[in-house]
Amino acid sequence: MISPSQKELFHKIREAKKSVSAGSIMIVDPIAIAADAIELDYTLEDELIDVLSGLLYATTPLHYTGTRPPQKSYEKQIQGLEIFAFSVESNRFKCKVYYKLALAEGICWLISLHKDRARGKGL
Repeated sequence: MISPSQKELFHKIREAKKSVSAGSIMIVDPIAIAADAIELDYTLEDELIDVLSGLLYATTPLHYTGTRPPQKSYEKQIQGLEIFAFSVESNRFKCKVYYKLALAEGICWLISLHKDRARGKGL
């Protein structure tokens, strides 16, 4: 079986939804996320939870665009954690959005969230 399986991805998405709904989000690179938030026209302080929740609820295992097996993070805060990348159409932003996260101890670590630059304009 190739990792992550559809079942594993389903569980990771569910775990991320739970963490985000509890407000347990940490940003790995706040400057990069803030720059991308400006491009997408939302505020981190007021809208990040809603934005990420909306993306996660639109995400299925079929939206997984990461590697198999998942890459391990080299970032200091999340070193060694598996990275999960997804690309999903967003009605809110009228484009395909790419986001990458890692999960640990009930925390959703947001690595990136921006327009999907590699896969076209979207809707």
